[in-house]
Amino acid sequence: MDVMFTVALTVHILVGLAVIGLVLLQHGKGADMGAAFGSGASGSLFGASGSANFLSRVTAVLATIFFVTSLTLAYMASKRPTAVGSSVMDGVKTDISVPAVEQAPPVLPVDSKARDIPK
Repeated sequence: MDVMFTVALTVHILVGLAVIGLVLLQHGKGADMGAAFGSGASGSLFGASGSANFLSRVTAVLATIFFVTSLTLAYMASKRPTAVGSSVMDGVKTDISVPAVEQAPPVLPVDSKARDIPK
């Protein structure tokens, strides 16, 4: 089970980095407006409109793979057997005895009418 978890985690990290790279490579929606006025070159490796179509499809496929590996890792982590004593609360001492504290009589203010009440 540990080998499958390691493989899934490795694929998850690599796909995540690839999605980040592909998103950074893509043009924004306003990039064509600047190219129309001559401020930048609109041509790219895939042509003027081919790059958006190709990169968006690859990004969608990688995002789907990222989603599937996320679910796979969550399932594997929930089914992983826990060792005895692996909880944080197992190290807490439960037999702590608190010493008894004697309660002092309440201190009444000097101008209190409670002093006038007979006991």
